[in-house]
Amino acid sequence: MADEAVETDVGIAWCGESWLAVAFSADGFDHVAVCDGIGDCWARYEETARRVLVDLPIGLVESGDPERRCDELARQVLGPQAETVYTPPVREATRKRRYSAAGRVHERKSGAALSEAAFEAREGIAMLDELLQEVPEAAAVIRSSHPELCFRALAGEPLEQPRGTAAGYAERMRVLAHYDRDAAPTVQRAADETAGHAVTVADVLDAVVLAYTAAPGEGALRTLPLEPPTDAKGLPMELVYRGQASLSGE
Repeated sequence: MADEAVETDVGIAWCGESWLAVAFSADGFDHVAVCDGIGDCWARYEETARRVLVDLPIGLVESGDPERRCDELARQVLGPQAETVYTPPVREATRKRRYSAAGRVHERKSGAALSEAAFEAREGIAMLDELLQEVPEAAAVIRSSHPELCFRALAGEPLEQPRGTAAGYAERMRVLAHYDRDAAPTVQRAADETAGHAVTVADVLDAVVLAYTAAPGEGALRTLPLEPPTDAKGLPMELVYRGQASLSGE
């Protein structure tokens, strides 16, 4: 059990049935937590977290054009990994449990088809959306990012290999090791602490790069777009990354 007095910067990856949190303190990697819900994660870190980055969209379209500027910009800079950025369901569609129902709502509200990737994430998106609307303190700390965008920013160029492959793992480990010489043991410790949970190695890498991005380090914390708009609930439509320069050229 981590010392609750230790301030942390946290990266959270949604794993479908659980939420994987990797926490860094001022001394580097601190611990891993696997939570049943984003509310459980917030309860664990609300007193200690300086910044939390999560790999799900924050800021949802209610109706009209469903494309968010942050997603468009991310696709432009990700190269071969652009397809990992999906257009989120409209807010009402995230509350539907069946693909057919969610698809009908999304198409009626936006005029566009709902992708399977967006539907598969809708439960996590809805839980996060509800937490941020109900708990202003959480909305002040939790921000949206995308692991592939974080890797892209740290690497200085688009990554070539898909995240779930052996070559993709090796490529991402090289990026992390270049950023921090302790990255390999950090990833190994994080993976060891997830033993017994339904968490993949790719999930661990996602949470680790989000934690590296959240924690103070080389480069400034930046957003796509430079001046993010907000949705109807006042939540920012942004993707956070850390880099020496803006990826969008804004």
